[in-house]
Amino acid sequence: MRASVLDREFKAYRIGTADNKHPIFDGYGSVLYPGRWNTEACRVIYCSEHYSTALLEKLVHSNTGKIPKGQQWIEISIPAGTSYEVVTPHSLRGWDNTSQKTSKRFGERWVKEQRSALLMVPSIVARVDNNILINEASLSTKLTLNLRRSRQV
Repeated sequence: MRASVLDREFKAYRIGTADNKHPIFDGYGSVLYPGRWNTEACRVIYCSEHYSTALLEKLVHSNTGKIPKGQQWIEISIPAGTSYEVVTPHSLRGWDNTSQKTSKRFGERWVKEQRSALLMVPSIVARVDNNILINEASLSTKLTLNLRRSRQV
C-alpha cells in the first residue's frame, strides 16, 4: 500500500470520557486497551469518519448497550495535505478475523514504518463505514479539535 495525500479538509469524530484522567485526543488509551488495529507497543488514536459510527463503536465496546456516563465527543478537522492510507475489506484478507492477528500485525507495521499520519480502516461494527487511526508519531500538521459535550442517547 502507498500513502496518498488528502486533497481537502476531512472531519473525524471521537468519543471518550470527560474525567480528565486520559485526554480525549491522546493515544494512551490504545496502549492500555489495544484495539483491532494496534498492539500495546503501538500508540494510535482511534476515531470514526462519522459521529454515528463513533457512537455505535462506543455502544458496542461498552458491553452494556448504553453510552457510559460522562462522555464527550470531539470533531477533528484534518487539513488537506495530510498523508493517509486506506485498507478495504478486499485489500487485506483476514482483517475481520476474531483473532485480530492480521489487522494488528498490519497496524503495528504501519505505525512503526510511519508510512502516513492516517490509516482508514473498515469498521467491524458498521462495515460500510470507516474508522480512522491517527499515528501521533507521524503527524506533520496540526489538527484542529472542536471539543463538545455529548448528549445523552
